Amino acid sequence: MGVVNTTPDSFSDGGRYTSTRAALAHGLAMLADGADIIDVGGESTRPGADPVSAEEEIDRIVPVVAGLVDVGAVVSIDTMKPQVAAAAVEAGAHIVNDVSALGDPDMAIVCAESDVGVVLMHMQGEPGTMQDDPSYEDLLAEVAGFLKQRATAAQAAGIGRDRICVDPGIGFGKTFDHNMQMLHNLDWLTALDYPVLVGTSRKGFLGGILAAAGMESAPHERDPATAATVALAIAGGVSVVRVHNVSHALQAARTADAIVRASQTEV
Repeated sequence: MGVVNTTPDSFSDGGRYTSTRAALAHGLAMLADGADIIDVGGESTRPGADPVSAEEEIDRIVPVVAGLVDVGAVVSIDTMKPQVAAAAVEAGAHIVNDVSALGDPDMAIVCAESDVGVVLMHMQGEPGTMQDDPSYEDLLAEVAGFLKQRATAAQAAGIGRDRICVDPGIGFGKTFDHNMQMLHNLDWLTALDYPVLVGTSRKGFLGGILAAAGMESAPHERDPATAATVALAIAGGVSVVRVHNVSHALQAARTADAIVRASQTEV
């Protein structure tokens, strides 16, 4: 899954793709690099991000979604707002990627009626405050329990089980140690028996790992570190990896996938 941010304030590439032309060109380049899904977002969910109106978000994303669908892309819309999801689905989006896990009840209605795929993510708090002081009594059990509950609620709302994917929300209301623990124990999520999506790309915990090794890094310099997490995630049973640099991650993804499949077919 390749990321196209049409926002001016996203942590990694904010402001680079705010025009429809630039965003479309970036999405097309990701498709050429081998992306299976293009995830279009019109509101930053980085720590401390300010919300935008549904109208502004729609203006940012609908032309991009429509343009990518026109060339045959599988498009997901990264939004917490049912109005935005509905507009994106009308423009041809195939997946709703909701970091609030259908926190707005109307989002479940939009997704159920439109027959799209749904990504349910765990987030403690909301983007503006989620990194203020995240804490858990039992991280793995709480995240897995939340995702199981939200998936059950989605099915009760009419969303088929085969349309649901879960995401542990790396960096969303998680400390450095929380992120490391989640990635070290992905079997807790794959045991839920839903496809798992993981988004580690360029995130702050990678900067922490590199800094501890004496390598200070800006977000855009963390693609090799991202590739390491991609390989480990796939080895841990993850089905979808969300990245900013598709060409850099693809070799790691294909290699890890081939090794995992080979181990599964050994006699």
